[in-house]
Amino acid sequence: MSRENYNHIISAFGHKAIVNKTPLQEWLQKKREVEASLAPVSKEPARVPVSKTTAFTLSNQNLEALKRYVEHLTLHAYSNSTIHTYRNEFLQLLQRLKDKPVHSLTADDLRDYMHYLLSREKISENTAHSRLNALKYYFEQVLGKEKFFCEIPRPKKTQQLPRVFSQEDIASIINNVRNLKHKTMLMLAYSAGLRVSEVVSVKTYQVDSKRMNIFISQAKGKKDRIVTLSPVMLVMLREYAKVYKPDKKGYLFAGSEKGSAYSTRSLQQVLCTAKRLAGVTRPGSIHSLRHSFATHLIEKGTDVTMIQKLLGHNDLKTTLIYLHTSNKDLLKIISPLDSLDLK
Repeated sequence: MSRENYNHIISAFGHKAIVNKTPLQEWLQKKREVEASLAPVSKEPARVPVSKTTAFTLSNQNLEALKRYVEHLTLHAYSNSTIHTYRNEFLQLLQRLKDKPVHSLTADDLRDYMHYLLSREKISENTAHSRLNALKYYFEQVLGKEKFFCEIPRPKKTQQLPRVFSQEDIASIINNVRNLKHKTMLMLAYSAGLRVSEVVSVKTYQVDSKRMNIFISQAKGKKDRIVTLSPVMLVMLREYAKVYKPDKKGYLFAGSEKGSAYSTRSLQQVLCTAKRLAGVTRPGSIHSLRHSFATHLIEKGTDVTMIQKLLGHNDLKTTLIYLHTSNKDLLKIISPLDSLDLK
């Protein structure tokens, strides 16, 4: 109900009967609080949409806990993506609690909750880790309960190798994109090993054609880094600039609204369409172009520490996983089957 509708009701019936405004005013106040706690922290949609109806079923205490939680994350300068994820994970717990205050939960309560999620709802290991991280932040950081999660076990993560495209597949994907802007974005993702969020966030002035590099500002972990600008990519960018004339102080790839960046979701859809046209059936997203960039560099003999720097990894162990996706050493192995005298 809007403020205008509320005033219409009061003006229509207030002189004919005694109207108790308190319940309606309380409802409007809670509506404002729900909308404030679920307000987007960026123009990008959340990976897990938050339902206002769901949040409206929370008790006043738990709604206040949600607001305090989001404020704490914001004040500690967490990224928009992290705030979205943590807020949505925390909301899943609050929804189950109904009137029970979240701050009253014990470690045993949370252990039982995680057991329920894994055994009954069959959530994945990755989702379980995400939920645990969000809840750990609330109880240990917001409430200040140190080591509250020490006795709550974490499910073992599955060891999954990154999904990688062959160079032939990538060439076919790019060649099947007719739109110049879309093609340039896909090429940039692969040529420099960029995340999808980094591709759409590049500003025009961050491309340095004299030093042949691109400055990536405040990427994952709020870190700056410099990546390579390939000669082929530079030619493509110049062709793109002639046609689209990007704002010199704005985003290189502008969105539909003035001053906005291109949507990550739209770019993912561009890749899906290009894969279908190219007949590439191997699973993979824009992030697979980043994985492919690292894997193909290893296969060409690039030092792994240089790849770590280009990708912006804190830990070398993260980069070393690409040794397992490379065919470089596998191609040297001769199978014992090949030495059999078969007829």
